[in-house]
Amino acid sequence: MKKIIALVGTNSTHSTNRDLLVFIKNHFNQDAHIELAEIIDLPLFNKPSDKTLPAVVQNLADKIEASDGVIISTPEYDHSVTASLLNALSWLSYFNYPFVDKPVMITGASYGTLGSSRALSHLRQVLNAPELKARIMPSSEFLLSHSLQAFDEDGTLKDQDKVNELESIFKEFLIFMDINKELIVMHEENLIKVRNYSWEDEVI
Repeated sequence: MKKIIALVGTNSTHSTNRDLLVFIKNHFNQDAHIELAEIIDLPLFNKPSDKTLPAVVQNLADKIEASDGVIISTPEYDHSVTASLLNALSWLSYFNYPFVDKPVMITGASYGTLGSSRALSHLRQVLNAPELKARIMPSSEFLLSHSLQAFDEDGTLKDQDKVNELESIFKEFLIFMDINKELIVMHEENLIKVRNYSWEDEVI
C-alpha cells in the first residue's frame, strides 16, 4: 500500500483545506496509507549557520523522504499560497531535500468561486525551484470552490460530481507514483546537483 503525506498548507487552526485532506485520507483509506502533516509548529525560517535543522523540521522532512508521494492542499491568499506554506518549503529546501523527485499532487479549497487556482499555479512554480525539484503531477489538480458549504456535518463532500472528479485524479496519482519510480534512475545524481546548487554562483 502506498504511503502518502498530506501536507496542510496553512497554519490556520480551522481550514477547509485540512477538511479536504481529512476527507481524502478517509475516502481513500483502502488505496493508500495517508498521514496528515501540519506546518503550524514550524518556526520562521532563518538559515542556521551550523546547518542544524530544528527537530520539528527534520521530523517533517524524514516523513516526506520516506513517503511514496505528497499531497499538498493550500488556500489562496493574495493570488498566492500562504506565507506559512512558503516558510515550510523554505525549510524543506535547506540542507535537506525530501522533495527531490518526489511525486506531488496539489489541491486547494477556497471560500470563493475559483478554488485557489492562482495559488496552485504559484505552488507549481515554487515546487519546480532548483532546491526543491519535485515531480508535480502534470495537468491535474483538484480545486474545491465554496468550500464552507462543501462538506456535510460528517466531513463528507456533498457534491458527488466533485467526489467523482477527486477519485479520478487520485487514481491518476497512484499511477503517477508508479511511473515516477521508473523515471528516477538519476535520483542520486539529482540530489548531488541540488546539494551543490547555489544562487551565489549564478551568472547575471
